Amino acid sequence: MKEKLTRKDMEKIQAEIDHRKLVLRPQILDAVREARAQGDLSENFEYYAARRENGTNNSRIRYLERMLKNAVIVEDHSSSDEVGLNKTVTVYIEEDDECETYKIVTSIRGNSMKNLISIESPLGKALLHHRIGDIVTIPVNDAYSYDVVIRDIQDTDGEDHDHIRAF
Repeated sequence: MKEKLTRKDMEKIQAEIDHRKLVLRPQILDAVREARAQGDLSENFEYYAARRENGTNNSRIRYLERMLKNAVIVEDHSSSDEVGLNKTVTVYIEEDDECETYKIVTSIRGNSMKNLISIESPLGKALLHHRIGDIVTIPVNDAYSYDVVIRDIQDTDGEDHDHIRAF
């Protein structure tokens, strides 16, 4: 599956790969060598822990490199008054009589617990390219959907994310 990434996402992924290869990998290999030098490997917990950490690091590097290789670059072409990528939107949910605020992000940045909604989620797809005052129907499944009213749209920089989510 092709991941949809922004150029900033790709830069951050490459920075993590570089850090893992140039900083972490040498540190981990030193730990493996030190643990191996302690003697009997059959009961050497430090050796097995260091090897496991090395395997985890190498797996993460391969995962990120594969993600970059198969990535599709997405760009936001929405106008300043439209919901788009890396914009924060406040919606009024008529059914619940409450407002919710979401940031629209790429799928690897999505985190519903932090109100970071993917452009590929039903909510994200439905909100894209709508304007303040629009009533948008959000499909949940074939039998149920709900309406929201867009109350506010703010342009944000896309820099307040922790790290690329592991799958």
